[in-house]
Amino acid sequence: MDVGDWLRRHGLEQYEAAFRENKIDDTVLPTLTAEDLKDLGVGFVGHRRKLLDAIAALRAQVAAPTPLLSDAPLAIDNAAKDTAERRQVTVMFSDLVGSTALSARMDPEDLREVIAAYQKCVAEAVRRFGGFVAKYMGDGVLVYFGYPKAHEDDAERAVRAGLAIVDSIARLAIPAQGGLAVRVGIATGLVVVGDLIGEGGAQEEAVVGESPNLAARLQALAGPGEIVIPLATRRLLGGLFEFADLGLHELKGFDAPIRAWRVLRESAAETRFEARATSGLAPTVGREHELALLAELWSKAASGEGQVVLLAGEPGIGKSHLIQALRERLRDRPHIRIRCQCSPFHANSALRPSIVQLTRAAGFHPDDPPSVKLDKLERLLARSTDKVRDDAPLLSAFLSLPVGSRYAPLNLSPSARRS
Repeated sequence: MDVGDWLRRHGLEQYEAAFRENKIDDTVLPTLTAEDLKDLGVGFVGHRRKLLDAIAALRAQVAAPTPLLSDAPLAIDNAAKDTAERRQVTVMFSDLVGSTALSARMDPEDLREVIAAYQKCVAEAVRRFGGFVAKYMGDGVLVYFGYPKAHEDDAERAVRAGLAIVDSIARLAIPAQGGLAVRVGIATGLVVVGDLIGEGGAQEEAVVGESPNLAARLQALAGPGEIVIPLATRRLLGGLFEFADLGLHELKGFDAPIRAWRVLRESAAETRFEARATSGLAPTVGREHELALLAELWSKAASGEGQVVLLAGEPGIGKSHLIQALRERLRDRPHIRIRCQCSPFHANSALRPSIVQLTRAAGFHPDDPPSVKLDKLERLLARSTDKVRDDAPLLSAFLSLPVGSRYAPLNLSPSARRS
């Protein structure tokens, strides 16, 4: 492959000379990183983003298996055909409430459009949180989290997808029929997945185990707009969400009663570490040097000599634990703490860490109406400025709060407002 032609195809031919001077050929190109592109003089973020996307596509193309060109039939034994595997999967069942009644009142073509809009909402939410839509069953959808791609937080992803589905379906409305609602059941457990069943367009990969049946039973137990989970899934979620205990229930096909919980909303925990560490902070082992250094830097900052610390390390090495241990040491020392945290679930939401921080500082409650939130925002701003009426309109727009006629319109361009 000619690298110059490749750059021209993507409209970035101005970097051809730099690529040639640095001996970038088709064997090196798929391995380039963002830092490499900076070293090559690709200064614009947009150009680097374009190149990284094109390199990712090229890397996938290089990794794709080469098709066999032989016309000879291939002999495949039974062992090679068996691709089923044992793994932990979180299964989600989503069902549209009142679809039978809708079918009796609506024209079939209109009902088809409603079902299609519902399925689209479910598919978009599942895709956003890394799940896999296994099967559409009319007004029901079967979804896997943990297959074919597994994540360490598949139970959390499933619940977040369920909340997104409930919210998006509630915003769908049918003329002369009113709003829509879904019931969602989620269950986690060991299954055997990967066996192909059916033929042609009906072929699917089956999941064998208790979890699919349990998710279906819990979905039937849920009310409109509700998500219901069992004990195993509840344990995996820790304090990430707020729950209502529904008690024990006799479910068809299960010998023992099943304890169920209803997911209410995302919790108010400041960080994911705190939400998961619901049983308290474990002892800090082997970090005496790091803790002593942080305590020393804190003392310098408290005496007026400002400090900045960057704590870096591989995932799971204990960064959050170390910060929490420092917080415990400073619990009785006067200080103001501001915490912002990024999330892979909100990668497309600009400035979300700042929005969450401001929401928490103002003391917003999920059930507060917009007028109450605006009152709380004004009280927060009054602590640091006497120009509340000037600043509140900007920050209310930042927080997506409707203001009505409370403030004068902001005659600013989007770029000026963002600045």
